Amino acid sequence: MTTFPVRMARWSAGHPWRAIAGWFLFVALCLGAGISAGTHAATSEDFRVGEAGRAEAMAAGGGLHQKPVERVLITSKSGTDTLDRAAADTAARDITARMRKLPEVDAVAAPVRSADGRAVRVDVTMKGPELDGKKHVDPLRAQTAAVRAAHPALRVEETGSPSISKGVEKLRGDDLSRTEIIALPVTLITLLFVFRSVAMATVPLLLALSSIAAAIGLSMLASHAFPDAGVGTNVILLIGLAVGVDYTLFYLKREREERARAGGRLSSQAVVELAAATSGRAVVLSGLAVAVSSATLFLVDDVIFSSIATGAIVVTLVAVVSSLTVLPALLATFGERAERRALRKAARAAGTGTAQPKGGAGRFTGAVLRVTSRRPAVTLAVAVLATLALAAPLLDLKLTDMGRETHSRSIPAMQTYDRLNQAFPELKSMHQVVVRAEPALADEVTGALRELARRAEADPALAGTAELRTSPDRRVSLLELPVPHYVSSDAAQTSLERLRRTYVPATIGHVTGARTAVTGDVARYADYPEHQKQKLPIVIGSLLLVTFAMTVWAFRSVVLGLVGVALNLLSAAASLGLLVLVFQGEWAEPLLDFTSTGSVGSRVPLFLFVILFGLSMDYQVFVISRIREGVLRGVPTRQAVLEGIGGSASVVTSAAFVMVTVFASFVPLHIMEMKQIGFSLAVAVLIDAFVIRIVILPALMLLLGDRCWWPSRNGRGTPPAVPAGRPLENVG
Repeated sequence: MTTFPVRMARWSAGHPWRAIAGWFLFVALCLGAGISAGTHAATSEDFRVGEAGRAEAMAAGGGLHQKPVERVLITSKSGTDTLDRAAADTAARDITARMRKLPEVDAVAAPVRSADGRAVRVDVTMKGPELDGKKHVDPLRAQTAAVRAAHPALRVEETGSPSISKGVEKLRGDDLSRTEIIALPVTLITLLFVFRSVAMATVPLLLALSSIAAAIGLSMLASHAFPDAGVGTNVILLIGLAVGVDYTLFYLKREREERARAGGRLSSQAVVELAAATSGRAVVLSGLAVAVSSATLFLVDDVIFSSIATGAIVVTLVAVVSSLTVLPALLATFGERAERRALRKAARAAGTGTAQPKGGAGRFTGAVLRVTSRRPAVTLAVAVLATLALAAPLLDLKLTDMGRETHSRSIPAMQTYDRLNQAFPELKSMHQVVVRAEPALADEVTGALRELARRAEADPALAGTAELRTSPDRRVSLLELPVPHYVSSDAAQTSLERLRRTYVPATIGHVTGARTAVTGDVARYADYPEHQKQKLPIVIGSLLLVTFAMTVWAFRSVVLGLVGVALNLLSAAASLGLLVLVFQGEWAEPLLDFTSTGSVGSRVPLFLFVILFGLSMDYQVFVISRIREGVLRGVPTRQAVLEGIGGSASVVTSAAFVMVTVFASFVPLHIMEMKQIGFSLAVAVLIDAFVIRIVILPALMLLLGDRCWWPSRNGRGTPPAVPAGRPLENVG
């Protein structure tokens, strides 16, 4: 009873109002410090990976970096009728004159007419880096709206990377608001069902939300060391609500059990200390596991995953701190009162003068455990084979970068984007060949690039006019080749392969001393998933090692460490298999409201593996801790397994339901990767809670028996957290 969680709980329960005030002061300080420091957003340089990234760095070094471009499309009102050329020319002159006056605009190109004469476009190049375009695009869109109002007979609309990014950002914000509307009430209802008390049900939700607020502030500070790629808040909301409620739920349920076991012979403060010595320790271990697992994402060497790791680590550790500090204070203050009300209600409902809280396994868990205890080998074989069957579609996994083509067409800029590409197919994508060489080689480089352009003219996968630019110091040259195919098409990918393997080596490859790399829309799309594939083995290997080490450290058992790794792999594989089955096919499109790309987002498997391994440790630590407590009291391993899993089943089920609700609320989102992440995590938690922890884990531990604890003897490698046989004493 002298461990850190217990000492924290003792102080908090002994000084409840100081602890409560201190927590909310901490939250306010975190938010205030974060808002004062602001968020350091990732720049274009932070997103560079692979050959495409090297080419972009070379181009930027010569001042030829990609700038934000907006395109104004002018068509007839219907979009299909013959365009009034005079009216279109007038509108084009109007938009040109207006755009040139804006301080955000660097240049306005001459109007371009489509091949069929039904559309005119005006290209507007903005100042500043490509990623900053969305911050300054509103004045341009306002001028486009003014021209549209002045020419009602025409359709005048604007699209481009800045407009699309702005639209995606707004859609993401709207979607997240909807997830909160779904997740919060369902979570509250679940907690009300578990605790039968408004006060006790509100505590987990309140602490989770306050932890999220503090984590958002701390993540703003952390962004100055690890730039924010724009996904940090999403991750904090996704993970924060799940683990925040779970940790509090574990603690609260144990506090109620200890209170019921004491039968009024212990004060609230003593009961809280007992809960801290058991579930409090499990919460600390679980939180550390999630944080350390999330930290493996830094190995990906990608700003997006660094943002994900930062958000997950910060919100998890804050949730742990809240469960150690303010939660014991709240329990000591409100726990006994709420418990007495709950017991009185139960007694009235039962028609008796007294009532006891239910304990042990529920009907479903009890039935499963009875079957498992009789035939553990058969149960294990059937459950493992069924889980492997769910994982089978993983063999057909196809990873792609979920880029612009996958964005929802509910975004107006995406609708314009489709019409623009239909009128000007050469704008669908592009290749950029970047060459860096000494100024003395500039003429030779220019000649080689022109030869490359001539060869590309005969390639049916390329179209339009090639554009060659050279930096003022003549060290860097850039050849831009239009591609009349979307980046995900086979034709675009084939053209990139030919460019890199044939055209470049046959032309610029003969210039001695020249460094060459290919970037552009198609190259970015191809290189990013390849980068993820290269990093995946490193991250998974580190993740397996971390999971094994954390389990061995927590339970002093090498066998349980291996079991934890195997079960986490099984759970992740099954959920990924279901993800492939659902999203790479078309059969589930009407059910989940999406258009299949025939692939999975390249970031999803890494994210799923890391976060799932961390979250699985929640259940693993909590369940095995209960089993180990029984063993430490002298209960045989077989009986301890059945009692520990049966006794923890209700809280695991409740926690899983909360997590599934939170994750499933991301499935209706319009952003494809967020939809896939929400689905895969929801499925993974269901499999982990109802198959892995209730069927496979007990079957495996029953078969292993005392060998579970090797090299410890019956789990007695360390002294028990709560001394066996400690007499109950009234300290109140």
